[in-house]
Amino acid sequence: MVSGAGAAHGRTPPVPFPPPCHVPGPEGPWEEVQERIERTGRALVHTTWGQWLTPALLDPGLRTLLGRDWPRYRQHPAPAGRLSLAVSRVVLKHTAAAALQVPAGRLDLAYLPGGRPVLRGLGADLQVSLTHTDELIVVGVSRAGPVGVDAEPAGRRISYEALRDHVCTAEEAELLAALPEEERTDRFLRLWTLKEAYTKALGHGMRRRFSAVGFGWDATGTARLDGDTAGEWAFATHLVDGRFLVSEAHRQDAAQPAPGGTRAPSSADEPVRPPKALPPQGPRAIGLPQRRGPGQR
Repeated sequence: MVSGAGAAHGRTPPVPFPPPCHVPGPEGPWEEVQERIERTGRALVHTTWGQWLTPALLDPGLRTLLGRDWPRYRQHPAPAGRLSLAVSRVVLKHTAAAALQVPAGRLDLAYLPGGRPVLRGLGADLQVSLTHTDELIVVGVSRAGPVGVDAEPAGRRISYEALRDHVCTAEEAELLAALPEEERTDRFLRLWTLKEAYTKALGHGMRRRFSAVGFGWDATGTARLDGDTAGEWAFATHLVDGRFLVSEAHRQDAAQPAPGGTRAPSSADEPVRPPKALPPQGPRAIGLPQRRGPGQR
């Protein structure tokens, strides 16, 4: 998913990203996640908090699993928010544990000042990212470099006019303005999730103005980061369960580790590079939903 320029700079262009693995509970199955980590250094997992709720809450080791999040879990004022926090962190811990092939309770999850989750001590070479929307939970893990994930309901109707100047570069806004309304809304939502995933991988989150980061698409439907002439970044958007858009962003470190090894120091917190644009493509090629009937999600 990176341009040929990546190979010219000593980087191996990654193969197209497969859809996220569905893991319905702590018991797995985890084999596909481990296989992807061994083969490519990265994997995405999706599930729902309802599938994990009972096993997570009945786990006698829940306090150990939540670790630094335990006080926040206990003090959260909203029951739904408390359950969502607990389950999402348990999913993250188990996904990271499967990638590392260690017990989940041995991992220490912490947060950087911008809110990005990181593993301390054991597993510190594994990059992690978490997103959840409605009942969906998605976790990304990578040994190959920084990772960011974001998800939104595919049927979400967000106001292009109200958010255009915050989200879009001038060129993106021009391209979107030329599209029919339904396609523009779909493309705008995909662009939103890509920028969320990218800034999460950087550790910036929504502190960075999205209009400072530009995307284009090549003829195959692959998203490209403007200005990424070295092909360091790769992106994909998936339609999950027919209802959610899930975008992933990966930065490929120059020296990728062998399975079980350690990676070079991450450059995830470096400033964003200036942008470059590429041509757009059709919705089916990028996994966008087709036209929906009234009220359909």
